[in-house]
Amino acid sequence: MLFVAVALAVAAVLLGAWSASTTLGARRAIARSLRAVEEYGAPAASVREQELLATIGERVIAPVASAALAVARRFTPGGYVANLKRKLVLAGNPPGYEVDRFLVAKVLGAASGAVWFVAVFGLAGLGGPVGVLAWGFAWAVSFFAPDLLLDRRVRARRDAIERALPDLLDLLVISVEAGLGFEQALERTADAVPGPLSEEARRTLHEIRMGAGRADALRALDERTQIDDLRLFVLAMLQADTFGISIARILKSQADEMRLRRRQRAQERAQRAPVKMLFPLVTLVFPAIFVVVLLPALFSIADSLRS
Repeated sequence: MLFVAVALAVAAVLLGAWSASTTLGARRAIARSLRAVEEYGAPAASVREQELLATIGERVIAPVASAALAVARRFTPGGYVANLKRKLVLAGNPPGYEVDRFLVAKVLGAASGAVWFVAVFGLAGLGGPVGVLAWGFAWAVSFFAPDLLLDRRVRARRDAIERALPDLLDLLVISVEAGLGFEQALERTADAVPGPLSEEARRTLHEIRMGAGRADALRALDERTQIDDLRLFVLAMLQADTFGISIARILKSQADEMRLRRRQRAQERAQRAPVKMLFPLVTLVFPAIFVVVLLPALFSIADSLRS
C-alpha cells in the first residue's frame, strides 16, 4: 500500500507540474508585456533588481527546463522528432503538447529512475525480484507516459472524425442540392457539426480563401488527418473536379458509403466484445464462482472421507 501511495503521489505531482506549466506558460507572456508597460519611462533598474522581479518559474524552473531540453535535443534521434511532429499534427496540435515540452517530459521520465529506486527500495521496503519488477514498471510508465498520452489523443481524434464524417456529408448533400456552392455548403456544415472535423473543414476553407486551390487544400486535409474514410472523400472530390462530375451526386454516394462503413465498424466492435470479455471472466469471475460452488462440496467430501 505504501508503494501505491508513493506512486500516486508522484503521478499527481507530475500531472500538476504539467498542467501548471501549461497554464503559466500562457500567463507568462501577458505578465511580461504588462511589466514592460509599467516600466515604460521609469529609470532603469539594476541587474539584481531585474532578476528579483522575475518569477520563481523564470529563475528556477526555466533554467532546469532549458538544460533538460538541451540534453533531449542532443541525444534524441532526428527520426523520433519528425515522427513526434507528425503525431502532434494528427492530434490536432493540442495545447500543452509542444515538441520542446514533450522532449523535456521524456528527459524527466528517464531521470525519474533514481526517484523510483528510492521510493521502491527505500520507502516501500521492497526487495528481490518483486522490487526490481516494481521499479522497472514505474520507470517504464514514467518514461513512456507522454507517448501513450499522445497516441491516445491521436486515436480519440481519429475516432471523432470518423464518427462525424457521415453526418457532415449528409448535411453537405442537403446544402449542395439546395443550391449552395461547395465552399458555402462546407462553411454552413462546419458550423452545424462541432468537433475536430469541423475544425479541419474551417482550416480547409481558410486555405482556399487565402489563395490555395481546392485540390491542394483537400490534399492538405488528407495529410493532416490520415484517415481512410476521409481520404476516399478527398479522392472523390478530386475526381469530380478533374472530370466535371456533379458534386451533389458524388457527395450523395459518399454519404451512403460512409454510413455503411460506420455501421460495419460498429458491428465489428460488437463482435470483438466477447473476446475482450474472455480474459476478465477467466481470471476474475470464474474463480469466484468456482469457490462459491465447489468449495462447500469439497468440504462435504472431506468430512465424509474422515468419517
